[in-house]
Amino acid sequence: MGFTGNALYYGDNLKVLREYIPDGSVDLIYLDPPFNSKADYNVLFKEPTGEPSRAQITAFEDTWHWTDETERAFKEIVETAPANVVEMARAFRQFVGANDMMAYLTMMCIRLLELRRVLKETGSIYLHCDPTASHYLKILMDTIFGKKNFRNEIVWKRTSAHNDPKRWGRVHDIILYYSKGDSYLWNTNYLPHNEEYKERFRYSDLDGRKWTDDNLTAKGLSGGGYDYEYKGIRSLWRVPYETMCRLDKEDRLHFTNKGGIRLKRYLDELPGVPYQDLISDVPPINSQAAERLGYPTQKPEALLERIINASSNEGDIVLDPFCGCGTTITVAQKLNRQWIGIDLTHLAINLIKWRMKHMFYLEAKEDYEVIGEPEDLSGAMELAHQDRYQFQWWALSLIDARPYGDKKKGSDTGIDGFLYYFDDKDKVHKGIVSVKSGKVGVKDIRDLGHVIDREKANLGILLTLERPTKDMVSEAVKKGFFTSAGFGKDYPRLQILTVEEVLAGKQPQSPPTISAFKRAQSVDLSKNFRFDFDQPQD
Repeated sequence: MGFTGNALYYGDNLKVLREYIPDGSVDLIYLDPPFNSKADYNVLFKEPTGEPSRAQITAFEDTWHWTDETERAFKEIVETAPANVVEMARAFRQFVGANDMMAYLTMMCIRLLELRRVLKETGSIYLHCDPTASHYLKILMDTIFGKKNFRNEIVWKRTSAHNDPKRWGRVHDIILYYSKGDSYLWNTNYLPHNEEYKERFRYSDLDGRKWTDDNLTAKGLSGGGYDYEYKGIRSLWRVPYETMCRLDKEDRLHFTNKGGIRLKRYLDELPGVPYQDLISDVPPINSQAAERLGYPTQKPEALLERIINASSNEGDIVLDPFCGCGTTITVAQKLNRQWIGIDLTHLAINLIKWRMKHMFYLEAKEDYEVIGEPEDLSGAMELAHQDRYQFQWWALSLIDARPYGDKKKGSDTGIDGFLYYFDDKDKVHKGIVSVKSGKVGVKDIRDLGHVIDREKANLGILLTLERPTKDMVSEAVKKGFFTSAGFGKDYPRLQILTVEEVLAGKQPQSPPTISAFKRAQSVDLSKNFRFDFDQPQD
């Protein structure tokens, strides 16, 4: 199956690459994989009021272990990879050992082989990493993509000064840039000149154009020059007589008070400073940044804009196999590229879908493909069987509810998510959501009733994979109704929704709801400016 148009894939990127992405089909790859830093990264939510929330969901654990799966992946590399890659993998294992770091390198090696396969001959790949494993990854990339195809080690200053005890402050990440071959695409891009540079242009024409002067003599140049007299001034010039006459006619010559001739260089004709391998002018996403979405390891759009502009053209295909909250996808869309995003969590896929909707007014399955998500009841049952936490996050997204708590680490509170809604003249309220993927009964209704009483909530929703019994429905009805002060309507206080019903379009009965995620900024591509959708809209 080939790639046709923009697409989001839920699943293991190794499997997705092998099943869906054909050879030589991608122009640019950017990946920001977990760094093997042995840290857990949480999605940090805020309440709709802007206050910090207690909800912290572990998006992914940045820790790898040597398991049967890792051993199988290593065996596959040895049996199928090119000889130089096999020798590199064996040497790594002998030197590093069968431990967490080797598990990480094995995971990366088998995926980098696939990424090279899908890359066009004119394509490029950027691997974002930190000092935890960057030295090993450089060897991996040299082996898989070829030392001759190494183009840059880019240093991104990701934060301000650190006071790290007994060491130099750690303030940068590394981005390894490789091409697939010699005929790779490159667009020279420029940054604006800084103020110090602009101050050199101290002269102005009558029309206000700023300029500075430059040497026109060829004295001391190894290539020689042109010996002639121009307007009474004889010298060894850098340009022939005919060019000197043309420059004079164009008012490009500066006749100095000391009897010299110099060339006028205009500021507005100089394109700027070409991209450098030290990026210190792109700040990280701080807590106040408009583009901040609360997702772990989120990178600034400006960083991806620089990479995508340099190594792709409009219409090219950009792939991010660890797409997280979708910054690569967002920037690719904004710059009129096609894109492919892959991630292993429904939190990431749901956030990207929300970002596409509110930045570009794009709807999943209408404007781009979403592959790997359940589309019917049987698919939902399969996901629940595979991973009940992923099922829970996916199910909550169906009613635009916000995940709550970290079930893998914390105790069960009876709350799987919150559904926020407006009432009482824009006052924010929250409903309690409980998600069930297994057998359900009256006890689940009573438990949810106790939770909404405990939390002083007006609304509780049981979102279930199984159909409720008649006794469950009767028990829910006993909870009565709550009356919306702002809208003057009655709503059932405890509601039961099945996944099948929600897939068919049914939604909770409530006043107007608020999105689970912080709203991204909408982009008007025709006018190149943004609307801020951070605040609730009518």
